Amino acid sequence: MKAHKGLAGTMLATTIALGITLGATPAMAGTSAALLKRLHEKGILSDEEYQQLLREDEAENAAPAPAPAAAPAPAAAPAPAAAPDSDRFVRRTASGVGLEVGDVTLSFSGSVNGFYVHDNPQTASARTAVTGGIANVGGNSTSSVRNGLLPGFLKVEATTHQGGWDVGAHFGMYPGINSAAWGALGANNGGQPTALATAGIDFRQTYLTFGRAGFGEVKIGRDIGLFGSDAILNDITLLSSGAPGGNVAPANTTLGRIGSGYIYTDFQPQITYTTPSLSGFKAAFGVFQPLSSLTGPAEQNGSPGFQAKLTYDGKVGPVGAHLWVSGITQKHDTLNRTLAYTGKGLDLGAKLTAGPVTAVGYYYTASGLGTTVLNLFDSDGLGHARDSHGFYAQAMATFGKVSVGGSYGESRLNFANAIDAATTPTLVAKNSSYVGQVRYGLTSWVTLIGEYVSAKAQAHNGNSAKSDTLALGGILFF
Repeated sequence: MKAHKGLAGTMLATTIALGITLGATPAMAGTSAALLKRLHEKGILSDEEYQQLLREDEAENAAPAPAPAAAPAPAAAPAPAAAPDSDRFVRRTASGVGLEVGDVTLSFSGSVNGFYVHDNPQTASARTAVTGGIANVGGNSTSSVRNGLLPGFLKVEATTHQGGWDVGAHFGMYPGINSAAWGALGANNGGQPTALATAGIDFRQTYLTFGRAGFGEVKIGRDIGLFGSDAILNDITLLSSGAPGGNVAPANTTLGRIGSGYIYTDFQPQITYTTPSLSGFKAAFGVFQPLSSLTGPAEQNGSPGFQAKLTYDGKVGPVGAHLWVSGITQKHDTLNRTLAYTGKGLDLGAKLTAGPVTAVGYYYTASGLGTTVLNLFDSDGLGHARDSHGFYAQAMATFGKVSVGGSYGESRLNFANAIDAATTPTLVAKNSSYVGQVRYGLTSWVTLIGEYVSAKAQAHNGNSAKSDTLALGGILFF
């Protein structure tokens, strides 16, 4: 019988376990006793085992039944979710490249370009010397891989609405792809085409704006000027090369049509107010940092510069029109105010679009502004202003992804007086250039450009120089 003791224990345990698994209660005590009895009768359990297990079973069944577990309390209703804090949202802007952080919009825009430029200058001689000429001279043709009239740029803007005002902070960085030779003009000096040199960044824009509907906008900081700005912004060479300037050691940019059709506006410190648009008309005027002459004696200017511009945007029948007129004035005082003159200028232009054709006409007249860039050869150095004027005309037609255009322009500079003529006979009398251009829109961002430019410089004494340039490359905007 002892051989069956392990089996009996196993069976009993199995039985009890089954009862527990099936949710047995003390009411099943009889079932356990009956099973033990049958096991005893069949000789599986000895008398001692039967009595011992029976006593244990009775003792267990005599124990008070455990109190039923209390029903779990109903779960509390979840607390309502807190409203999301919109100031912590980050969203993509509806257009362009940017994001919205709360009520602040951060936007990014930029451009990258590069061109292979081959320049074939006239051979240098005594008859090619032109002071202030834009055409290159030399014994050999030159090649470069460089930026066009635009360097690359990355512009970052943060704008928002506060207290009923639209406000913004604006930063524009303009890096070139060519190495810079640092000097008085920073990244705009001639280049340094050697190993281990570095490119330069022209930080042209740093300004704030605030405005609202019905009031207009105020700008404080450094940005493009008013006088002459529409001339360069509507020039087809803005996206390409134009006259290369120095092609042996390329600087941050080429000349484009600067100096052969208009005076470069430049990026200048200013406080400028622009009115709201009224029937397509908009006016702007501002106070500017006074600029010293690039070729005259040292200056200590007591008065700021002033610039203003009036524009119109609209349609005349089927023809879209952008019209403008702008002006500039600044008094120049030399140290101790022994010499003084006033630089002033006026320009006007029109951009007309009819179907696939866009045409631009532009003219300027000035005194004491010089030529090519503001205050270059603006006086004879003795306080006598030189007069200047110029113009350009261009047209471009677009057919699908292909655009074909051309332009001609010139800038003229006069002597201040007879003494000036006698002392500077090689001063430039006229810079001019022809431009032919073909564009192909590869994608919405990338445009491929091929261009031919013929530039000529003529001095008052009859000297002249001519160069022919081919440029091939592309520009990307985002």
